[in-house]
Amino acid sequence: MVAAIAVAIFVVAHVLLMIGLTTPDKIAFDEVHYVPAAKQLLERRPNESLLNPMHPPLAKELMAVSIKVLGDNPLGWRYPSVVFGALAIVAMYLCALALFASQGPALAVAALTFLNQMVFVQSRIAMLDIYALTLSLFGIAAFIHGYNKQRPELSFGLAGLAFGLAGASKWSGFFPLGVAIAIVAAVRLLQGWRTQFAEPDAQDWYRPDRWPEFGYRHFALCFVLVPAVAYFFAWIPVTGLSFSGFVEAQRRIFAENSASHPPHLYMSSWPSWPLLMRPIWYQFDKLADGRFQAIIFLGNPLILWPALAALAICARDFIVARRTQAFLILAFYLGPWLAWAALPRTISFIYYYLPSATIASLALVYVLTQGERAPPRWALWAFVAASAAGFLALLPISVSSLGVSMQTYQRLMIFQSWI
Repeated sequence: MVAAIAVAIFVVAHVLLMIGLTTPDKIAFDEVHYVPAAKQLLERRPNESLLNPMHPPLAKELMAVSIKVLGDNPLGWRYPSVVFGALAIVAMYLCALALFASQGPALAVAALTFLNQMVFVQSRIAMLDIYALTLSLFGIAAFIHGYNKQRPELSFGLAGLAFGLAGASKWSGFFPLGVAIAIVAAVRLLQGWRTQFAEPDAQDWYRPDRWPEFGYRHFALCFVLVPAVAYFFAWIPVTGLSFSGFVEAQRRIFAENSASHPPHLYMSSWPSWPLLMRPIWYQFDKLADGRFQAIIFLGNPLILWPALAALAICARDFIVARRTQAFLILAFYLGPWLAWAALPRTISFIYYYLPSATIASLALVYVLTQGERAPPRWALWAFVAASAAGFLALLPISVSSLGVSMQTYQRLMIFQSWI
């Protein structure tokens, strides 16, 4: 049944994401970096310098395959993003199923992921972030699935594989791997201290008897060796089996990402992302009839603003009730977001918030369905319906083939910083 529902979610999401995909029929926003880099992989000459050396190759390799099959056109550039976007919604369904063990909340999470606008927009442009997001979400789903098992080795190994491939798409894909490592380390540290909670409960995030046979060798295999091997294999089409070439490529990535960059019109800092203070316009072109083709990466305010209150409730439940669900949601929300505060990058954008914004849907469904203070069951689907209304309102500036009038544009630009 789970497999059938997952396939159905993928098919529906895939069909909806395909609508108007080839508009604009030209390179948009950061496609200017990644499409040429993908095309170079198809015809690269020996010793030719790599285009876009600041990111790993996996996502660009997948784009290259699509371009070879579908042609050097907008469909060829963007189709893999659609596939991974649809898979991201499936991955969130699996995350919720592992977390809540119930089909209703899991389907609601899948719906909110699609309606969030961020995943929708990022699934229709040839950039790297949707690849890293999707693979890391499958890793999170596997990790959550294994978390409450006495024998988590297989699930954790699959999580490590997914995290390694996410990092092979973009280094930020490794952030959830760091979260998983920190969680396992925290549990083992408390067990080493022989910590016990007063009045222990089955829903406690920490238990002294958790993973009795999961040893250091399992940890090293699942969270170090498996991700490293997956990451290395993604580089073989680019560097071959040359270890020195592989190491030099990593040095270039670090150097490029830690270098100073000039200010950008749409740059924003990490504290502002949850508030949606500075979105990015991927496209805004005037048409002959006075309308505009517009694509904005913003996020659905009817989802992401209430999510902040839901996350606060998760924090309360983690601290007061020690609930595993609240703990895992907070960890995988805060880790990929706050990691940007510690990095030396001089420039950042709101689409870096995409992983945390996606995980935020879990917090909303947790508050609406779990615990003694959960509202009536109909409240969940009423919230999904309200979120759908917000999504539909944003469609004219999410799907450029629809076109947007100046009146609609002015109505939707609630804040000056959105312009």
